[in-house]
Amino acid sequence: MSTSELRRAIEDYLSWEIVVNDGASVLEALEMEQRFQISFWDALIIQAAESAGAEVLYSNDLSTGQKYGSVQVINPFTNARRTK
Repeated sequence: MSTSELRRAIEDYLSWEIVVNDGASVLEALEMEQRFQISFWDALIIQAAESAGAEVLYSNDLSTGQKYGSVQVINPFTNARRTK
């Protein structure tokens, strides 16, 4: 990778929003864990996606097409499409 390509890649990464999990995030994830009967770690990922305003979460670990609050899961390895 050339220096200019590396610079563009780093600049792209720096533009990404970072979601920091705080105490409130953990409490919300615990509620999702119980409500949807999923692992705490999956719930924390979904909670972070929701707090970032994501509408779609790409995952091959969760049920494709399933909505968790405002976030819909899509398995990128299937032909599933997002529903509205």
